[in-house]
Amino acid sequence: MNFPSKSLRTILLVIALATASCAAALEQSAVYAAEITSRISIRAIGPILITVADMDRSVEFYSRVLTFKKVSDNELAGDDVEHFFGVFGARVHIVRMQLGDESIELVQFLAPQGRPVPVDSRSNDLWFQHIAIIVSDMDRAYQILRANRVRYASTGPQRLPDWNKNAGGIKAFYFKDPDDHPVEILEFPEGKGNPKWHQENGLLFLGIDHTAIAVSSTDASLAFYHGLLGLRVAGESENYGTEQEHLNNVFGARLRITALRAPAGPGIELLEYLSPRDGRPYPADEHANDLIHRQIELDTTDVPSAESALQNKTVPFISRGAVMFSTPAVRFKQGLSLRDPDGHALALVSPNAN
Repeated sequence: MNFPSKSLRTILLVIALATASCAAALEQSAVYAAEITSRISIRAIGPILITVADMDRSVEFYSRVLTFKKVSDNELAGDDVEHFFGVFGARVHIVRMQLGDESIELVQFLAPQGRPVPVDSRSNDLWFQHIAIIVSDMDRAYQILRANRVRYASTGPQRLPDWNKNAGGIKAFYFKDPDDHPVEILEFPEGKGNPKWHQENGLLFLGIDHTAIAVSSTDASLAFYHGLLGLRVAGESENYGTEQEHLNNVFGARLRITALRAPAGPGIELLEYLSPRDGRPYPADEHANDLIHRQIELDTTDVPSAESALQNKTVPFISRGAVMFSTPAVRFKQGLSLRDPDGHALALVSPNAN
């Protein structure tokens, strides 16, 4: 019998250890889920909140260029707003914009104003987050973006290679909105993505498939999102090669990508850079009025019970516990703002006051 060479044995050992690590993380996630699934039930993901510097400019961009529709426009202040966002003296202008079945909320802090996005931000920095907008025709969408002189984040649209079973044939392009937030447009080939993205409706920009976040450890993020919050793992892939490098504009990019879903709404996509691993951590002093701030809303049945369950797991909160809202201008009655293991902001919200 011929035994593997020393180098091959090393590779096999690394694969075995990685497999064991992933299995252990999923097992731990299952333990967490068994402990608190009865207390945290996520019914839907979204909308995605985006902090902006100039509301008129952002509304004009998202509506005119990307064909979002404005569905609400409110100005809010008070103790509940301050506590929910964790920003003292907050006065906010919030505009909800809808594309297809999904929506975003643009939030301008009229007071106090925060800091701009770092000019040297890269896709593997842990504050990276984008929304992925599905288009019916990548070439047409790209020409519209070029005509509107968007700032590039990719070198150009990329078609992911066919050898990648889960991602092959997908066309993608990253660009920046007026505040330098990354945005992605995606075109799915037949047989990939939600069937609704393949329905003929004559529209170019169709809706939001997911929001993607850079993470330092997929296993730690799975323990949080799958184990604690009960989101379903909907797909996984490992992407690399020249197309991925030029999409992310990161030389040598190799990503472990994990898609998470709730019963409704867009997904959350975990992006772990297996290489290069020089992405910078989420700023410890980031606040909701800083322009790198994005917040994913998670609709749940019982915010106080979720708060109790998460406190037992020492999850960092942004708000001072669950916040009650009385104004009809806020879509939900209770909200709890918190952070995931890498610092990304989330909000558990409920339309009911428990």
